[in-house]
Amino acid sequence: MTGGKRSPAQPGTDRAGTERAAALRAVRGPVTRPVPLRQAVFDALVELIISRTLQPGEHLGEGELAEMLGVSRQPVREAFQQLHAEGWVDLRPGQGAFVHAPTEKEADDLLAVRTLLETESARRAAALRTDEDVAHLWQLWEAGRKAVAAEDPERMVGANAELHAYILGIGDNAVLAELSAQVDRRVRWHFTPVAAARGSASWDEHADLIRAIADGDQDRAAAVMRDHTERTRRLTRDGPSAAATPSAPTPR
Repeated sequence: MTGGKRSPAQPGTDRAGTERAAALRAVRGPVTRPVPLRQAVFDALVELIISRTLQPGEHLGEGELAEMLGVSRQPVREAFQQLHAEGWVDLRPGQGAFVHAPTEKEADDLLAVRTLLETESARRAAALRTDEDVAHLWQLWEAGRKAVAAEDPERMVGANAELHAYILGIGDNAVLAELSAQVDRRVRWHFTPVAAARGSASWDEHADLIRAIADGDQDRAAAVMRDHTERTRRLTRDGPSAAATPSAPTPR
């Protein structure tokens, strides 16, 4: 990870601004069933962490979050325990809950595993795709290009996740899907800060990937996906300079 250290910010400070308030309002509803209330609060907080509305190292105010989500403090307190158990939040005695700040090794380990899973996913998609699948992939690609043109990182992250998830679905492997689901949210967390830097290059790579899948070329699809995910991994690890670092040519 690059960049200088930031002091943990308190919810409600000037740093939050309008974007933060809008993001918090977006998860209001208030949070209700059909899922258990604690789970709904947990999911809402995870999304705020992934979007970086709640920044790594930031102190989480139980009372403010409860008010924003329209719930009592109890489900927020319970969600903090689950967030801590799953590595999203650090609980510090006498200080409270803080968004976990991942180490460089944690991020790199996660993205290395992601490369392995996504490479196999692309290989299987090339073997099993239908014409309808390919048409839908191009629709998802177009949505991503529009997000890039609008310079909207949140939409870029969402479009990227949706396209990769659809490729995974084409592959029709329940075990691969389960393993990918375990890392998906964390991948989005790490991708959010670099989405703008990846920008149009990422979607050019997606176009190459869709062509390989459409052609049924399993080896090329796997190679394109591997290079694509490794570029994101390098950018996350090495910073903006890695965005311009070329990879080996993709086999044609």
